[in-house]
Amino acid sequence: MSDDTKRDPLAELAAAEQPSEPESTLSLSRRRFLGGVGAAAGLTMAGVLPAFMTAVTAAGSEGGEGGSPEAPGAENPIEHIAEESKPVNYPGKPVYYADEPGDQKWAMVIDVKACVGCRKCVYACVRENNIGRNSGFTYIQVLEMEPGKIELETANANYEEGGRPDKWYLPVQCMHCAKPTCVYGCPVKATWREPDGIVVIDYDKCISCRNCMVTCPYFARHFNWVEPEVPKNEVNPKVPLHDKAGVVEKCTFCIQRTRNGKTTACTEACPVGARKFGDLNDPDSEVSVLLRTRRAFRLKEELGSEPMIWYVG
Repeated sequence: MSDDTKRDPLAELAAAEQPSEPESTLSLSRRRFLGGVGAAAGLTMAGVLPAFMTAVTAAGSEGGEGGSPEAPGAENPIEHIAEESKPVNYPGKPVYYADEPGDQKWAMVIDVKACVGCRKCVYACVRENNIGRNSGFTYIQVLEMEPGKIELETANANYEEGGRPDKWYLPVQCMHCAKPTCVYGCPVKATWREPDGIVVIDYDKCISCRNCMVTCPYFARHFNWVEPEVPKNEVNPKVPLHDKAGVVEKCTFCIQRTRNGKTTACTEACPVGARKFGDLNDPDSEVSVLLRTRRAFRLKEELGSEPMIWYVG
C-alpha cells in the first residue's frame, strides 16, 4: 500500500471504530445460530446478536467450487420478490431531497468472485452521501473471507489492502428489504419503504431512539453522534448534511441519483463491475438477467425480511 493511500482520510474513516456500536460485530458462531434459527431470529430483532453473523439458510450456506448457493424459496426470485415489493409506512410523498418514485423495483446484485476488496465503493459512497469524515462509520463495509466459506464471525473488516488471491470479499450494507424490520420498529414512522423499494429516513422526524438499529438484522444503520464534518469542496448539495447530527443514517441506494436515471455511486465506482444495480420490473435489466441465469444467495434469508441485494459468484 502506498504512503498516499495510508494518509487517505476516507480510508481511515472506513477502518474507524463505530462509537455507538459493539467493539466486535463478528463474535458469535454461525453454528450456534443455525442450531436454533427461531430463537436467534428473535434475539436478532431484540438487538442481542452481533452484526453479520449469519449468511444464508442452513441448506447450502457455503459455496464450494461449484459456485454460490441458490437463493432459497422460489425458482424465479424475481417473481417471488415482486409479490412482496410494496410500500411500508409510505407517507404518500418522498423525503424532501428526492424526486417522486417511478414504477421501478430497484435491486442490486453483487458478484463476489469479481470483487477484489479495493473499497472504492466505500469511498465513493462516503463522498456522494456526505458521510461525516469524523462520524466513525461508513454505509458500506467490505468483509475479507476465507476461500470456500461464508464464516461471517471470522471475517476481517479491517484488512489493510484487498486483492489477495487467497481471500474473497463480501460487501455489506443496507439491504432495502421488502419486509423491513427497521421500518416496523420505528415508533414515529420516521423511516419507510418507498414504492420503488428504497428504504429511507426522514431526519427531521427521527427522534434518535435508535430502535431501528436494534431491529435491523444487518446492522446497517448508524447513529451520528456528532455534527458531520465534510470538506467544503466535497459537499454534495443534493444530499442532507447538517440534518444528520444526532440521528440515524444509512445507505439510500443513492436515491438522489437513481431517481434521475443514474446508477448508485458504489456501482459506478467499482473498477471490476462487481456491482449491478437496476430495475426488477425490467426483464432485460442486468439484475433481472443475473437473477434468472446465475445461482444467487441473500444474507440472512431465513429471517424473512426479503433483502433486495443478492450475491452471485
